[in-house]
Amino acid sequence: MARVVLFNKPFRVMSQFRAAGDKTTLSTFFDDPALRVAGRLDFDSEGLLVLTDSGPLVQRVTHPRRKMPKTYWVQVEGEPNDDALARLRRGVTLNDGRTRPARVQRMDPAPALWDRDPPIRYRAHIPTTWLVLCISEGRNRQVRRMTAAVGHPTLRLVRAEVGQWSLEALRPGQWREA
Repeated sequence: MARVVLFNKPFRVMSQFRAAGDKTTLSTFFDDPALRVAGRLDFDSEGLLVLTDSGPLVQRVTHPRRKMPKTYWVQVEGEPNDDALARLRRGVTLNDGRTRPARVQRMDPAPALWDRDPPIRYRAHIPTTWLVLCISEGRNRQVRRMTAAVGHPTLRLVRAEVGQWSLEALRPGQWREA
């Protein structure tokens, strides 16, 4: 039976096991050479990573043909209007092509998250908004590029779900077997 580990990747941790200069990697948290990452999160993104010792499971999670949904909590600069949200729902054109439609809605209240170190930049005259955004593809920095394309740069990005698995109460750096 495949081992599946759900891990809350902290901010500024690489989604890989091999050394990456002076950056923290997954080898700080795990000492199991059989584990593989099923989908990556950027260095400056946080949240759910699925790790497994099953190659076929990695393929099911990451292959674009499978269209596995991934849900993110996204703090953006400004207050996206209905038109900006509708554009995300239709899909937006990025430099590498049009995205699939996203499911998106405003999140009110904001999620109860851990503090981030360092905190996001704060601007007294520019509000921020939290969104729940679900996509079924995984291009490089896709969510960040999508929100920027509709005029609302991402300030903080936390992956909350991958398919059937969710972050639930895991704190940064914590993991559990699925």
